[in-house]
Amino acid sequence: MLNVELDGKRAIIDVRERILNGEHPRNEIFDYVKQAPLGTVFEIHVPKKAQPLVQGLENLGMNVIRDELEAAHYRLTAIKLMEM
Repeated sequence: MLNVELDGKRAIIDVRERILNGEHPRNEIFDYVKQAPLGTVFEIHVPKKAQPLVQGLENLGMNVIRDELEAAHYRLTAIKLMEM
């Protein structure tokens, strides 16, 4: 189950541990993004560049900003601007 921390219009999703344990939660993330209200800012924390996740979000019509916060900690940021 996807753990999402809500802070106003910001949805913080930290899947670093799950990915390091061999899980692939991207479809859970896509499902959450699709049902979230317009204007939601997604802050997704991952342990690597997560190109398949970035590509999937871009395929949903989102622009994704990827920041490397430290070794093995990346933050993906995207805003839902249209219905999916």
